[in-house]
Amino acid sequence: MQPRSKVRTWLGAAVAAIVLAGLALVSLPGADQQAGPAAGPGRPMGAVSPAPEADASRADAVTDLLNRRAKALVDHDEQAFLATLDPKADEAFVSTQRRLFDNLAGVPLDEWSYRLHPDDALDVAEVPSRFTSAPSDELWAPAVDLRYALRGGDVIPTERAMGFLFARHGDDWYLRSDTALDSLGRRTWRGPWDFAPCVVTTTEHGIVLSHPGSKPMVDRLVRELDPSVRAVSELWPTPWSRRVAVLLPDSPGEMRALVGPDFPVESVVAVAVADRVDNKTRTVAGQRVVLSPNGVRSLSIPSLRIVLRHEITHLAARADTVDGSPTWLLEGFADYVGYRDSGVTLAEGAPDLAKQVRQDGPPAGLPEDRAFRSGGSDLDLAYQQSWSLARYVAETHGEAALIAMYRELAAAGPVSATETDRILRDVLGSDRAELVRGWQSYLRKALK
Repeated sequence: MQPRSKVRTWLGAAVAAIVLAGLALVSLPGADQQAGPAAGPGRPMGAVSPAPEADASRADAVTDLLNRRAKALVDHDEQAFLATLDPKADEAFVSTQRRLFDNLAGVPLDEWSYRLHPDDALDVAEVPSRFTSAPSDELWAPAVDLRYALRGGDVIPTERAMGFLFARHGDDWYLRSDTALDSLGRRTWRGPWDFAPCVVTTTEHGIVLSHPGSKPMVDRLVRELDPSVRAVSELWPTPWSRRVAVLLPDSPGEMRALVGPDFPVESVVAVAVADRVDNKTRTVAGQRVVLSPNGVRSLSIPSLRIVLRHEITHLAARADTVDGSPTWLLEGFADYVGYRDSGVTLAEGAPDLAKQVRQDGPPAGLPEDRAFRSGGSDLDLAYQQSWSLARYVAETHGEAALIAMYRELAAAGPVSATETDRILRDVLGSDRAELVRGWQSYLRKALK
């Protein structure tokens, strides 16, 4: 089993970026995470109203084109798929689309469709000339969403924004480019199939989506996925899909495309992501556990088990977690579930905290959110403190009380200190000051 501090560093680095959005999940580029229904992902500034000639017939024609493209992908009809591409398109784009078609062949889909937004079009005059110089009768850049669902992983479809440029020749419309709008702020979302052929392995409670050459790691994940889902479900009381899509990218570049361009992918082992969250209806779309292409392969089986259970806890609880909830609560609880039944003692799993307690005494207060935006040992310490606090509540008040504390505080989101004290008194019979004093006493005994 790897040193616990090293595993904590990886997990800690993951959430350091997560907390910037006030979530326990990464906020993906072009994805909505909000309390109410989404208006549609990927809407850049600078959109212009369609010109008078951009009438319903144009929208109908492009909708038909997108429908044919989607059907060709689902039916694995390469000829029909290629027929939707602009004959005047750059050959590099056509080659990329051929690879996309081939790479998707191994992905079981419950849905793959496109939604056109004709009233949200960009000014094609602003598109770089290398994409517009080839002959055409008309160019159009309306907003388009990809709507898809991975069979075995998604209960409901999710949507991601696409940056499509269309060209008309005579009466026929074609797709000319999916990169022409990058400089205008409308980028095409890239999935695993944009990088390499996909291999999907199905389990009772989910899927592992990987690429050729990853079978040893996939076999490990397949053995651990279902037991991890059951372990989380055993503790988490509210309904959730109990379906998990685990993605194993091949490169840091691919992982960055899946979790966000500014994410420190070289420093993490795993991260939970979601495309859209509606707490009012308890609807979550596009949940994934994305693993590091390098770090995860070096984990021992016990460490991998802890990592998976930690991330799956975030998925299970996401519908009940409002943005802005205390990070010590979200990460402490996820760690509690991850380490539960692992046999790892507090001293083994929290070496930095043990050192702090022995040298300087227990923490003076609850871990602050800003501590999770730090790095190195400070970040590890924030995680270890949060985990130990969750352990204290569970061992002192019972697991039911720990779960109740999570549900009440996470459902409240960002609240005042007074409201936090009220919730804690209702659940634990003590306010923050009393909670901290009891926790300090617990740490002195457990880490002496």
